[in-house]
Amino acid sequence: MTVCKRETMAMSRSHHREFLRRLVTIPVHGMGLSVDIHAPDLASLRRSLQERQVPPDYFEVFRTTSTALVSTRKEAGDGLLTYHGEGLWVTQPEMADSTAFGQEISEAAEQLMILQSAWLNHECATKYLAGYHYGTYLPPLYTPLSAKVVAHNTRLIQHLLDQQCRLANESTPLVLLEMPPLTYFVAGTMSIPRFFRVVSEQAPCGLVLDVGHLWTVFRYSGAHRATSLTRFVEEFLNEFPMDRVVEIHVAGLAGHESHRTLASRPRGGMGDDALPAWIDDHAAPIPTVLFEMLDQILCHPRLTSLKGMALEVDTKQVELIVDEFAEFSQHYRPLFSPLSNERIVSDFDRCSLSEEPRSIPDTQTLGVAYDRYARVLTGKTEPVGAEWSQDTAGIQDLDLYRFVYLPYEILHWGGKVEDMFVESCRRLRERDVSLDGFVAFWFREPRPFSGIYDFFLLKVERFVEFVHEVAPELQGIAEKEAKELRCAYRFANEPGIPVS
Repeated sequence: MTVCKRETMAMSRSHHREFLRRLVTIPVHGMGLSVDIHAPDLASLRRSLQERQVPPDYFEVFRTTSTALVSTRKEAGDGLLTYHGEGLWVTQPEMADSTAFGQEISEAAEQLMILQSAWLNHECATKYLAGYHYGTYLPPLYTPLSAKVVAHNTRLIQHLLDQQCRLANESTPLVLLEMPPLTYFVAGTMSIPRFFRVVSEQAPCGLVLDVGHLWTVFRYSGAHRATSLTRFVEEFLNEFPMDRVVEIHVAGLAGHESHRTLASRPRGGMGDDALPAWIDDHAAPIPTVLFEMLDQILCHPRLTSLKGMALEVDTKQVELIVDEFAEFSQHYRPLFSPLSNERIVSDFDRCSLSEEPRSIPDTQTLGVAYDRYARVLTGKTEPVGAEWSQDTAGIQDLDLYRFVYLPYEILHWGGKVEDMFVESCRRLRERDVSLDGFVAFWFREPRPFSGIYDFFLLKVERFVEFVHEVAPELQGIAEKEAKELRCAYRFANEPGIPVS
């Protein structure tokens, strides 16, 4: 064995010991719900769950304003709350150099302390790629260099939380990376489970395994054309670092509204023409196939670090949430009943808190790769090269993302532009200005972003800029509507606070 390989193995063992040291401070969380506290209204949801006598053991809440989270913490009393962060784009080589990063990590630390969350769950994905902004998550490039950058960024975030975020029990929230969904395509040169194994070997993080996301990997990596779902899950789990899985998520899947004709495809069988074009959809019902996959996951012998399982239900109707959680809880709660919420005693070697990362990966090379990635997604260049070695069916799915899903995302996600800027859009129609032009404007050139990431507010800002360019005489109308939108948005997130 070479010296380099021995050093790598020793570092991997050190990171795993540090992960275990952090893990023992985390109580068993049990059965939970991952929610946006605004949709549905969390207080109403809690009442409905109490009436059905199926209260969750914990709620995982998405990032929102700190004011709103203070109210949530007060309403929850002594109940367990965990945190699903946003804006810490761990996949990106320029993450730590961005002007917004300091703001983002400070806000995350503040909100983790408000909730007294045992972990920071964050998608191993991005919504800001090579200067372009997106409303939904983009997976990383699955390459060895990308895995190294993700590990480096994860270690940095954990180090900064150690400095800024000490909980009441004297622990620090553990960083969890969630495997993201595939929305029609995948790009890279290594398998997804191998990617996360490399990350876990180089960082002391935990992982969140989302069952619906795993189904999308089966669907859009092309695996479904070569093997059965059961065999795929078995092989995936055997390569995935299952001993790092701290939480499991289950959410709905559905065909996207931008292409309803595909959503109505037959759902029987496992052939290429039989599998539905489902993507991650938290508002949709959870298909039975995901619980079949979950049963298989829970039987894996290396699933030794699990602390909680949650249904992701933000934007879902309350009645459906309660029905699904009642069944979910009844079926899986016995899994956690033998476990104690007391601190686990372990005989592993104690290790110090994470040191600040010193070795910096080759971010320039990865930056070039992500620039090419962004140009492929926006249709500026074709998907050629080792990272895009997809067959004809895979390229067709990529085109579905590029030319159907992505324009719809810009015009509808986080608010439909025509409903946000009613008068401006009416006046643009009178001038024969198509909103398709706004999509082209959005992706015309990369632009830096310096503030905390908020897609709704970004859309408001960009649309005013678009109107100024294509119909400058309407700029006053667009600015008036933008001001009203910002006021309403702030009131919705922080009711009772005066809006200047």
